[in-house]
Amino acid sequence: MNDNNVLTVAGLRKKYKDKAAVNGVSFAFSTGEFVGLLGPNGAGKTTTIKMLTGLIRPSAGTIHYYGSDFRQQSQTSKALIGVVPQQNNLDRDLTAYENLYLHAILYGIPNGVRTQRIDELLDFSGLADYRNRQVKQFSGGTMRRLVILRALLHEPKILFLDEPTVGLDPQIRRVIWDFIVKINRVKNTTILLTTHYIEEAERLCKRVLVINDGSIITDGDPETLKDGIGRFVLEIHKDDSIEEEFFDTRDEALAALHNSTYTCKVRGVTLEDVFLRLTGRRINV
Repeated sequence: MNDNNVLTVAGLRKKYKDKAAVNGVSFAFSTGEFVGLLGPNGAGKTTTIKMLTGLIRPSAGTIHYYGSDFRQQSQTSKALIGVVPQQNNLDRDLTAYENLYLHAILYGIPNGVRTQRIDELLDFSGLADYRNRQVKQFSGGTMRRLVILRALLHEPKILFLDEPTVGLDPQIRRVIWDFIVKINRVKNTTILLTTHYIEEAERLCKRVLVINDGSIITDGDPETLKDGIGRFVLEIHKDDSIEEEFFDTRDEALAALHNSTYTCKVRGVTLEDVFLRLTGRRINV
């Protein structure tokens, strides 16, 4: 085991009665990695995250943070973890500062540095002007940034983001993307992202794990995964379906288009194409 890895997972399993929700997954993350965990509904993403963050206990396998066993050193390990849930679970009657101050107390941040830490993070996130405003006055995107900011109060080494932009419009989603990338690059925080937006994973993640039926079925950077099936797609629009053929070059795809009797379109391969080839399902199915 490499003790320099932020997180090392080996043979992780979770079984409910006769069904294995997670079936022996193994992976490791190094400092500063930005990783996407993708999978259709019921694939095991949520169960995996709950085990990694201590919300449920594994049936088998090990979880180590910087070489320390999570089960044996849970309090120490949890200090390394920041978790951003799907819900904007803020106290809406409190101000941004008051929400952060309350959680600074819960995180055990010393009294002498709480206000300084909060002000630094508000500046970092571009929310300084919202410091003394009640959360109920915030837009959905501003609330989302504050939830992410809250998870950074105790300076975690790894940040778990569960559907961070769900329900947000495309423009606000890109603001959140910029903020997440800033966290990763400026603070060198390792990030594990789960998302139903394939373009989000393709835009942000330098590495992608695909989980299906409780098992990791591929692990790699998006460009390499796309190269594995081809660089160009020929979409063949038939009467009741759209079929796809993959090619390494645009010229090959165009030659096939000219030989087809159906309406066709050539486009570049996306991460969603990889996902569909691997799982046979769309991510939100």
